[in-house]
Amino acid sequence: MSSSESFYTQYACLYNNPLTCDRPFQTAHEIKGAKFCLECGFPATLAQQAEIKGNRGSYQVSSFLGVRGLGRLYSGIQLHDQRAVVIKEYLLPERSFNHQESSKRKETFKRVGGVNLADGRNQNFRLINYQEAIADEKTERCYLITNDIEPSQTLSKYLITEGAMAESGVREVLNQVLQTLESLHSQKLLLPSNQVQKGLVHGNISLDSILIKLEKNQSFYIYLCDLSLWENLFIPASIPQPPPPKPEQDLKSLGLVAFYLWVGRTTNSDNGQPLDPRDSQQWPNTNNDLKHFLYRLIGLENPFESAEIARQALSKLPKEGDINSFKPSVSPEQEKNRFRIPLILLAFLALLFLGGGIWFLFGMLSKSQEDYTDWNKLLTQFSDVTGVTRGKFIYTGEKNGTWTLVLTQSPESGKRLNELLTKPIPNVEATFNYEAFTTDRQNSSKPIEKVLTDNKYSLAITSLEDKVTDDLNKKPIAYDGLLVFVASTKKEGNLPTALGGQISLENLQKIYTGKITNWQELGGSNLPITPYAPTEPEAISLFEKIVLKNDPQNIADFEKTVTNNKKETKDTLQQISSELRANKNPGIISFGILSKTWDQCNAYPLAIQVDDQKRPIQPLFHKLNRRSVTPEDNLCGKSRTYFDVKAFKTGSYALGYPLFVVYPKNDSRLEVGSLFADILTTRQGQCLLSKVGLVPLQSMPENYVCKSLP
Repeated sequence: MSSSESFYTQYACLYNNPLTCDRPFQTAHEIKGAKFCLECGFPATLAQQAEIKGNRGSYQVSSFLGVRGLGRLYSGIQLHDQRAVVIKEYLLPERSFNHQESSKRKETFKRVGGVNLADGRNQNFRLINYQEAIADEKTERCYLITNDIEPSQTLSKYLITEGAMAESGVREVLNQVLQTLESLHSQKLLLPSNQVQKGLVHGNISLDSILIKLEKNQSFYIYLCDLSLWENLFIPASIPQPPPPKPEQDLKSLGLVAFYLWVGRTTNSDNGQPLDPRDSQQWPNTNNDLKHFLYRLIGLENPFESAEIARQALSKLPKEGDINSFKPSVSPEQEKNRFRIPLILLAFLALLFLGGGIWFLFGMLSKSQEDYTDWNKLLTQFSDVTGVTRGKFIYTGEKNGTWTLVLTQSPESGKRLNELLTKPIPNVEATFNYEAFTTDRQNSSKPIEKVLTDNKYSLAITSLEDKVTDDLNKKPIAYDGLLVFVASTKKEGNLPTALGGQISLENLQKIYTGKITNWQELGGSNLPITPYAPTEPEAISLFEKIVLKNDPQNIADFEKTVTNNKKETKDTLQQISSELRANKNPGIISFGILSKTWDQCNAYPLAIQVDDQKRPIQPLFHKLNRRSVTPEDNLCGKSRTYFDVKAFKTGSYALGYPLFVVYPKNDSRLEVGSLFADILTTRQGQCLLSKVGLVPLQSMPENYVCKSLP
């Protein structure tokens, strides 16, 4: 099935995928009764306590759980007996489906949404049982109700959390899924329309449609969900529709899932493209028998005729630990010819490669230690921080500042950062509750000090280092910064290309003080410059300090230049998006804090040049191929960008700065502030901060998982 990333192009989502974007959730959370995202108009998530009426009863939403496949998941209850259920919400948004398409698909969904055994028995082949399929006639939503016994972790999440699966685990996944497919392909099944179906093809097997339930004894159970029979109903007609699925497709898809689990990733680390199982270098070089079994399952060699035959073949493979299981992986042709190499040549080559391999290994180890020395010194988890005592602590930060924003973001854990930090160490009754304060730039030159004179607050988090007096301690917890951006477009004469992807601090100052007013003066086309500024006092204060040098005349000219163009960053990005959709070439330039600007694709982040003697520094780079972003890159593509930690750590990126935990030096709050900073600077803390738009204090190993144990 296609990714939802390209499905809803009629909605101008800043993140290019309104189904997975957090803005529809934020709209529903902040505005009671909101039905649509305020930014793009995509259906908002269901509100807490929203009721859904079906034929078998009514259901009430408890909380939003996230997205799986083409739907959004919620926990809920069935109202008449308070029994817990899971609700999967599917969408038929009106800009992507016309009225006729929507009606037809709703009717089909009610007939096919969910399957059970035709003879009424409780099926035990680990296919999720569905209680009811509901199509709301008045809205653009459909719902699939299941009992709340379904495991919530997909294999995709497992891969992120645990990394590569052991060979024995891969074999067990294969065994259980093949058993399920054997039954699914052959049993008589009953659809909601009471139609009996002799066998079904899943048609949608992936890391996201296979669930894993972990047991305490390290065993697990595997369940299948989200059959293409109903899942594909929610692919817009404008997208090429998948062909009718066949049983061999299920086997091939399962083979790819097992391949990804065994390797521990889904993309090629060299180019960011999906892993190709035909590339022998991507396979683990351990078990030749399992490799060739997967070759057959995927269809690269002598495909299996059915799930039953594949499961029989799996059961006959040598067990893990058998000597034949660990022969180096070679093709059958290589197996025939391997003894044709003269033994003396083989010995010579072995010595040569051994020497080279040892040299390469030591080189890689020293590089790894050099890159991650600081990281390896960190405590691993929140719970490794000792000395945290029982108590309720309130801390603060600027209302419109970075910290207030990132607390609302959800890192890979699925929970918001604020939830994760409220009680960071579960077995210690210490809670940290956040209350923001409003920065009054006119009446208080030292707002942090002023706020902390109130004993109500144990500590504060700020990036305004020059407001921190000698009476306060400060500990850096991450790097923050400003991004300067212009419209990202591939049209001829576009600004990113005309500017060479960069701008100097001198020219930035001239633009924002009204001395340069047309892009032609900087090598672009004859296009007026429209300078925008954000509304966050924190961002303005830092821009005045770094770019305007705190010069009173520069600041006065700046205020005059942007008088009518002060907007929240999201509104500026939305305006750029609107003008691009209207086929205009916006002359807008603006700036904003990292967490509001880095993970979007309608605006291009300019590299910053301090002076003619230094090269421009681009703070974002492609993680997979380790190179800086350029104007030729498609920022809306699947290869996400990340921060260049070294550029912030060395100060070479001129618009970067530290974010501090700040607390009094000489009272009881000293220990609390210091310990909270220690929590945030564990590996777990740094990983979580990196997921919400902050730059960690030290380089972090690629694909590090925030919950990882030592």
